[in-house]
Amino acid sequence: MLFFNSLTNAQNFDINTLKQINVNRNTKLDEPMKFISNSEGYIGVGMPVAVCLAAWIQHDRKLLEKGVNMSFALAANTLTTFALKRIINRDRPAVTYPYLQAFESERHYSFPSGHTSNAFCDATSLSLNFKKWYVVVPAYTWACAVGYSRMHLGMHYPSDVLAGAIVGAGSAWVTYKANKWIKHYFAERYTSKTSE
Repeated sequence: MLFFNSLTNAQNFDINTLKQINVNRNTKLDEPMKFISNSEGYIGVGMPVAVCLAAWIQHDRKLLEKGVNMSFALAANTLTTFALKRIINRDRPAVTYPYLQAFESERHYSFPSGHTSNAFCDATSLSLNFKKWYVVVPAYTWACAVGYSRMHLGMHYPSDVLAGAIVGAGSAWVTYKANKWIKHYFAERYTSKTSE
């Protein structure tokens, strides 16, 4: 009974928060929010590609490693997000609550938010690979704006956005740590072989 009440309260919080954001939104922000939401596709894919391209032009092996790591993170995040959407099968908010105004007709399921997961994956990858405040602050500001835009546009519940942020940041962190472990493992093996 306690679990059911907690679940109901969480769902009520989810829809009530989305209702405040979407139904009572400032309509002057609709176009900027569409732009921010759409930027995820260009920046999310463009950033790893740009880093790899810059590394190739500069013949910079360390920079190439960072670009490849960011690309793997994005691939891992995309697969995880797609799998979760298929497993959970949560309908879009406007399907369940017709009074919400959805700005896109998405055929995929709602949980987690793919735009948000990609944005946070990119922001976390950038922050881990380029540890400068002037990279970290704009990256996460943009990722948060993408997440908010998905609610403003009526495409996702707050829980979809939160889950997307966790999946995206988690994918980037796991990939980054795995890459460091693999490098360390092979460096040790090479050192031990050359010393024999």
